[in-house]
Amino acid sequence: MSFSWLDNPIRKIDQKALQSASSHLQQLTKPPGSLGELESVVIRLASMQGKKNPQLEDINITIFAADHGVAEENVSAFPQSVTLEMIRNFSAGGAAICVIAKELNANLDVINLGTVGELEPLQGVKDCRLGCGTKNFAVQEAMSQEQLNAALTIGSDVAGKAKASGVDLFIGGEMGIANTTSATAMTAVLLKLNPAEITGAGTGLDEKGIKHKVKIIEQALSLHVGKNKLQTLDILRCLGGFEIAALCGAYIRCGQEGTPILVDGFITSVAALLACEIQPSLRDWLIFSHESAEPGHKLVLQALQAESLLSLGMRLGEGSGAGVTVPLLRMACALHNNMATFSDADVAEKVR
Repeated sequence: MSFSWLDNPIRKIDQKALQSASSHLQQLTKPPGSLGELESVVIRLASMQGKKNPQLEDINITIFAADHGVAEENVSAFPQSVTLEMIRNFSAGGAAICVIAKELNANLDVINLGTVGELEPLQGVKDCRLGCGTKNFAVQEAMSQEQLNAALTIGSDVAGKAKASGVDLFIGGEMGIANTTSATAMTAVLLKLNPAEITGAGTGLDEKGIKHKVKIIEQALSLHVGKNKLQTLDILRCLGGFEIAALCGAYIRCGQEGTPILVDGFITSVAALLACEIQPSLRDWLIFSHESAEPGHKLVLQALQAESLLSLGMRLGEGSGAGVTVPLLRMACALHNNMATFSDADVAEKVR
């Protein structure tokens, strides 16, 4: 099975646009650096979009959904049927991300990569089922090579179509009962951490439930890793989910084609970590929206040398934290693009 497309080069950010945006910021009627991280992020957006004045008008939000076989081990506070039910809710416009997308006037797509049960045709939902969810990775590999390749390719195709439509920003969301278990297991392997240090409540487990979740993750790591050093794609195949693989593929394609990425919470950040393990220079194309309440997220961000723009205690997923961050980014662009310069306003600059 060939994964050669994953090695296609990541586009370099535009250094000329970066310098132009940086110079422009220094001329605005404010003390240097007084807008803090708003200045840093707008310069990064300028370098990604290749223009002095970045914009965030056309935004694509894609939710990748799939079930996880490890849910059989009772690692979630909600039944597996919720994945399918939430896809219906996305289609009906009732989920948090639907409200957010409407407020942002953003395009919202939903991709079903593998619910346990089959779905009827739904408005706004593309059916790309690769199976009835992944296998239970506590007892066997989560997916086959063919399924992994297909999930990565589906994500890549989504990002390619978003780029072709002229999107300014790509947001990937996820939905899948037990996917925090998958993400935590992969984090433990990638960062060489004890699962007990990073396992959180997910959908709302109590202390007893979290301890059980740790035990299942430890069992899975003993089975698949042991003393072996797994390659990144093997980690994803053995412990991952279809939706996490699709996110990974989407992020890499965005970097290859030069689409800015706004990363959501814990699950999507783990997908970003995997993608950066495969393509380290992808990091230049990632903006991290918020720090999740999941304990592993902070450590994933540290591994990526990333600081989130917000910390609101969110842990919903769906791309919701990223969506909430978009108005902040739009404000950063508006300030950068529309403030007067010292010469425009005839205001004296700082005495040197």
